[in-house]
Amino acid sequence: MLSDFGSKDPYVAEMKAVILSISPDAKIVDISHEVEKFDIRTGAYILACAAPYFPKGTVHVAVVDPGVGTGRQPIIIQTGAACYVGPDNGVLALAAKNDECLESIHKITNRNLMLPNVSSTFHGRDIFAPVAAHLANGTSLTQFGPEISKIKIPRFASVTEKQRALVGEVIYIDEFGNIVTNFQEKDIKTMSAGRTISVRIGNDQHALKLCRTYADVSPHEPLALIGSHNFLEVSINQGNAAEAFGTRKGDKVEIRFS
Repeated sequence: MLSDFGSKDPYVAEMKAVILSISPDAKIVDISHEVEKFDIRTGAYILACAAPYFPKGTVHVAVVDPGVGTGRQPIIIQTGAACYVGPDNGVLALAAKNDECLESIHKITNRNLMLPNVSSTFHGRDIFAPVAAHLANGTSLTQFGPEISKIKIPRFASVTEKQRALVGEVIYIDEFGNIVTNFQEKDIKTMSAGRTISVRIGNDQHALKLCRTYADVSPHEPLALIGSHNFLEVSINQGNAAEAFGTRKGDKVEIRFS
């Protein structure tokens, strides 16, 4: 489970109660419930980082849903590794994209597999939790609703090429101030450690050495590297890159090879 619900309110407990009422043997693991409120980008990133390490066949429920009650679709994404349940607003997109083997997408429409009374403000409890529990019990995907061909792909889940540069954005800033971009190792496979890359973040240009570890440069020097989740990071060894560069999530990033 992943959400922006926090731990103060009863919302997470209500979702778990629904799941366990339908699937008593379910093992529920909390990825995080401390995603910043309404921050779909951060929720998508955290889910994408954690999901590959769960057993094959895991059902992931992600609820960061500022559009709850509107026309956005509730969906299930089936990949070769897992099922992802949540709103079609981009929060599932990075994780599903990383799995690569997309098998099917289903819109959730079967009211018999939801709670009897579906509120307009808490689909996590009334739709997504029961759907996840029924999936864990082995209910066929076809029972939940019609298969669809597309999901919403937000800007943070895609990288484009423009005038010999790769264009993406900042998707996350961790507790150390490392600037995590949406460029993945496969996007920059022509790069090798030791090369210098030109990175523009916002309006500022930086020539950075592509390193294997943070300690490949002296303390307080900037660098770029592929982090532990295969995203390109801009960092400062033993420093805070986000503060030093005045960077925020969502800032545009361009990289060129020197």
